Amino acid sequence: MSTDGVTEARSGFWASMASLFASSSTLVCCAIPALLVTLGAGAALSSLVSVFPQIVWLSENKEVLFVLASAMMLISGALQWRNRTAPCPTDPALRDACLRTRKTSLRLYGLSVLLLLVGGWFAFVQPLLP
Repeated sequence: MSTDGVTEARSGFWASMASLFASSSTLVCCAIPALLVTLGAGAALSSLVSVFPQIVWLSENKEVLFVLASAMMLISGALQWRNRTAPCPTDPALRDACLRTRKTSLRLYGLSVLLLLVGGWFAFVQPLLP
């Protein structure tokens, strides 16, 4: 740990951004196509797939995608947990920035967990329901 805590706050923020990116990819592979089909927007899904054919590859490899996203979420969660009590600078402006970054990181992490759960629901649970 650094003495000013800025390094820890930045690493937590970037880890949260990486986990948000990873969990968003689970939405692209699974939740958005399922939502479009549910809403009767099959033509929109067809147009989306024709513009971005990589969506098919993501959907075919959703197990790998979810394992990687979950691993990134665990790493980010561990960094969030480790940095929760890291010291912030004593300078008021830097301290406020440190605390604001810490709160932003925690919110991003919560959003990432929510996106991962929604993607997991549409990828693995929803197809099993009658």
